[in-house]
Amino acid sequence: MKIFKSIFMAAFLVVLGLCPSAAWAQTARWSEQKANDWYAQQPWLVGSNYVPKSAINELEMWQEATFDPAQIDRELGWAEAMGMNTMRVFLHDLLWQQDAAGFRKRMDQFLTIASRHHIRPLLVLFDSCWDPLPRLGPQHAPVPGVHNSGWVQSPGAKALADSSQYPRLKAYVQGVVGAFAKDDRILGWDIWNEPGSYGGGDYAKSELKEPDKIGRVTALLPQAFAWAREMNPSQPLTSGVWDIDTSKDESAPDEIERIQLRESDVITFHNYSWPESFKSEVAWLRRFHRPVICTEYMARSVGSTFDAILPIAKQERVGAINWGFVAGKTQTYFPWESWQHPYVHDQPPVWFHEVLRSDGTPYRQAEVDLIRQLTGK
Repeated sequence: MKIFKSIFMAAFLVVLGLCPSAAWAQTARWSEQKANDWYAQQPWLVGSNYVPKSAINELEMWQEATFDPAQIDRELGWAEAMGMNTMRVFLHDLLWQQDAAGFRKRMDQFLTIASRHHIRPLLVLFDSCWDPLPRLGPQHAPVPGVHNSGWVQSPGAKALADSSQYPRLKAYVQGVVGAFAKDDRILGWDIWNEPGSYGGGDYAKSELKEPDKIGRVTALLPQAFAWAREMNPSQPLTSGVWDIDTSKDESAPDEIERIQLRESDVITFHNYSWPESFKSEVAWLRRFHRPVICTEYMARSVGSTFDAILPIAKQERVGAINWGFVAGKTQTYFPWESWQHPYVHDQPPVWFHEVLRSDGTPYRQAEVDLIRQLTGK
């Protein structure tokens, strides 16, 4: 009788979707075959990390008072005209806390605009870079002459340090991914940008101390992947590795990198270095037998240029998403070192990021011509 009861209970749990094995079947990482089959159906992916010129960060992009669909429509039209077919776009947990229904509505509006321009975005849920104290409401003006002077982390340092806020973060991930889990206007979900990073700006006084931040992100990152997977999205999940040591084998990266590579359906990475470094990292990442997409590159003054990188990416069929599309309030056409030496009186000799000036004209016509040539536009 006990055996029959056990069989009945197991069947009942499967029907409810509560049986651990059934749940695993619905939320497991994609197989290599599924990931590669998905990638084979995609065009060669080319685009930019995108925020409209009117926004200093992801909060200003999405909040109701500053969301600007007309500006987004115009700028994505410029991207379409040069053959871009994706954009990497950052979200934020505070937007969900502030106005979940309104945030969903604005996301849907953005996706409608992007789809009209044949662009499928990769949406980023969390981010460890820049200001660790994000605040809702009006954002401060750009610091003159300084690169990315207003970008904010998600979650911020206070939320990351407070485990009582993790249910709120789970609700954000599952609310956003769940709302668009079957939406073919979305390319994929980038769970966490540069998790555990201390890169960017001068925020030492307000940042979590290194062991604490690394430890908390290491614990939270796999949970964030699991939260998203529980929504059973049709799109792949990823988190881009950004500091690869190609002299080591695939078992040797640090713990956060191991989590990223273990959990990602498709492999993404960042490279702001010379073309030989880009090629070396692509070769190293091929060991994982999954599609490879570069979700950040192109910093002219440190050797990463469209001219050098984009032809390699096409030859290798590696997706290529550069940092920065149109010059605006992020000011990422200034170099990283502008935090120490602001470009207040003079422009940098060479723009760091960005494809277009604020009026939509190319910073360098030859770059736009190359993008159009390689995308067949």
